[in-house]
Amino acid sequence: MSHHEQKVTKDSTIAEVLRQNPKTAQVLMRHGMHCLGCATATGESIAQAAMAHRIDLDTLLKELNEV
Repeated sequence: MSHHEQKVTKDSTIAEVLRQNPKTAQVLMRHGMHCLGCATATGESIAQAAMAHRIDLDTLLKELNEV
């Protein structure tokens, strides 16, 4: 009965990703995203966050989907 079947996409918001799997916080923080609870971050898409933090989107998505 796992909900881990939902894939993280570039359009997923950080808040959605964290709700789906709290362990993704470790991946985000490793990439320099330390403000996971702030208003901007929770409504920001993974693609927007990757761009803002100069992170390769494909790498980030791969790592988020692996946890």
